[in-house]
Amino acid sequence: MSSGKHGPDDVAIKKLGDVKDPKQVSEEEWKKVLPAETFEVARNAGTEPPYSGAYDKFFEKGRYVCVCCGAELFNSDSKYWAGCGWPAFSKSVDNDMNIIRIEDNSLGMKRTEVRCKKCNAHLGHVFDDGPKETGERYCINSVCMAFEKAD
Repeated sequence: MSSGKHGPDDVAIKKLGDVKDPKQVSEEEWKKVLPAETFEVARNAGTEPPYSGAYDKFFEKGRYVCVCCGAELFNSDSKYWAGCGWPAFSKSVDNDMNIIRIEDNSLGMKRTEVRCKKCNAHLGHVFDDGPKETGERYCINSVCMAFEKAD
């Protein structure tokens, strides 16, 4: 079972003291400030078990940020229930402003991996079977996100 929800104070880079370029953080530094499961998923492209994530059935108003560096990823208004086992979003913030798409042919499948543009954390995958408005379904691991509640 995945760990609980991450809040703004759980963004890992804040725990490193002096703010540094997230791409300059070493794997050892990430390992020290991230929970083991988050490190495995975000830094080693793992996947949390389906239906285990804290944000799978979570629908409060706010925004989701990268748990490693704090980059804004998704707004709650794009989140929907897809029944796939992971939090699903129909679009990212500002057309992938903080997301990189990478072709992923692992495990005998053709998919598109999504990573944080600022720190290169693995977030999940994006598929072309989403809602009509965008046609996309971002399937994101809960442990890779922190949630910032709307005021």
